[in-house]
Amino acid sequence: MSTTESPMSSDPSSLDRKMLLSLVETSQAINCELNRSEVFERIVTHATNVLNAAGASLLLLDSEREQLVFQTATGPGSDQLVNERFDVDLGIAGQAVRNRRAVRVDDVRQNRNFFAGIDEKTEIKTQSLLAAPLIHQDRVLGVLEVVNPLGKRRFTDHDVALLKVFANLASAAAANVQAYDRVAKDARGLREARPSLDLVGQSAPLRHVLELCRKVAVSPTTVLLYGETGTGKELAARSVHDFSARREKTFIAINCAALSESLLESELFGHDKGAFTGATDRKLGRFELADGGTIFLDEIGELSPATQAKLLRVLQEREFVRVGGTQTITCDVRVIAATNRDLKQEMEAGRFRQDLYYRLNVFPITMPPLRERVEDLPLLVDHFIHQVAPHMGVAPPSISDEVIGCLMRYAWPGNIRELRNIVERSVLLADHGQIEPEHLPPEVVGVSTAAGRPDQRDISRLAEHERVLILKTLDETGWNQSNAARKLGVSRDHLRYRIKKYQLKKP
Repeated sequence: MSTTESPMSSDPSSLDRKMLLSLVETSQAINCELNRSEVFERIVTHATNVLNAAGASLLLLDSEREQLVFQTATGPGSDQLVNERFDVDLGIAGQAVRNRRAVRVDDVRQNRNFFAGIDEKTEIKTQSLLAAPLIHQDRVLGVLEVVNPLGKRRFTDHDVALLKVFANLASAAAANVQAYDRVAKDARGLREARPSLDLVGQSAPLRHVLELCRKVAVSPTTVLLYGETGTGKELAARSVHDFSARREKTFIAINCAALSESLLESELFGHDKGAFTGATDRKLGRFELADGGTIFLDEIGELSPATQAKLLRVLQEREFVRVGGTQTITCDVRVIAATNRDLKQEMEAGRFRQDLYYRLNVFPITMPPLRERVEDLPLLVDHFIHQVAPHMGVAPPSISDEVIGCLMRYAWPGNIRELRNIVERSVLLADHGQIEPEHLPPEVVGVSTAAGRPDQRDISRLAEHERVLILKTLDETGWNQSNAARKLGVSRDHLRYRIKKYQLKKP
């Protein structure tokens, strides 16, 4: 008989004391280590020694691609096998996975399932082998193989029983490592993710941006956000994430300009233990943490050429390798990038890869500067007042019409980020419960002072716009004030104050 299939059950009493002690030591070594590569390396090393074989290998199942991937191997040419992959319907390893049974092949030349492609990559000429599937909670995780027994022509039933015990240990180890990776990924993902915030405002430019965010959210299309600093590009990225089917998964943001090239590569793709001085443990990168969710790459124009090339691979192949590692990691991540540069000019100047530009610029969205949406100022100011006041331990102050006039006339080079900082400063200074022009920075008041007092016609036009906007929103929500306030992005108390101020009445 050249091929034997065995059920996964085995009788440990048939193993001698020396073998049992060796398996116990293997189990203890596995339980003490959570590093994937070291766990699997110990398993195949012990399996090779205990079964006195020429080599062994451990493969994991990539269920999405329906492929088996070599994680580690021993024997001549084994270093050439790591990360090699082949379709699960090929080979005797694939047979063990499909049938969920251990397989013994005494002469591979007589077996129609034998896949010779692996021998071509190594110095081993396979004659006979054993393969046992890794099964955990009725789920196949991979397969463990040993090839060519030393000192005898073929493996025995005793060897099959031993390999199945190793396969049981390996399946538990694989499940533990996967669980550990998931917990570590979720824990760090939660630390990285911040609470989602809404884009506040009802101006036509902002409504156009939100409509584009909703449309692109239903697909996995890569989004590129253009806009000046402080226009809310990250909030737009979060809106795309929140509108999408990935909303329950992790959203991770990283500023590409805030880290050096070497640190950024490690942050994006992670690193293995010993990858560089100080890398004492394996670290999961942002792409790994964001698997199934969304990653936001701010200031994408600051990437070095080397990092641009690695990002291009992720976008094209959906896979990457950790710094200092050899294992290819697949990821399902929605990429949203942002820049305040003209990437087309950067590309034409040779500073940005042309192929990466076209990969990123699939669905561009331009964020309007604050000076082009000044009608949103009252809503934004109220939003920031009620956001910062509780953290300062003060009651939210009101704001005078003169202050609104000053804010309208200012050019806002720092956009919404600058507005929030000014509101925070003004809330601190407003001792008497109302923000006045003297609480504003000199550069903001100076614009109005140079032009005289704020034009009352501008203030009246803004007030009329606000009154019409509130009335329209109340009509749309059936005069449900809670829903209307939520839609406007203001507090319910602020809405009630405005309804009273403008003497609005339900029809």
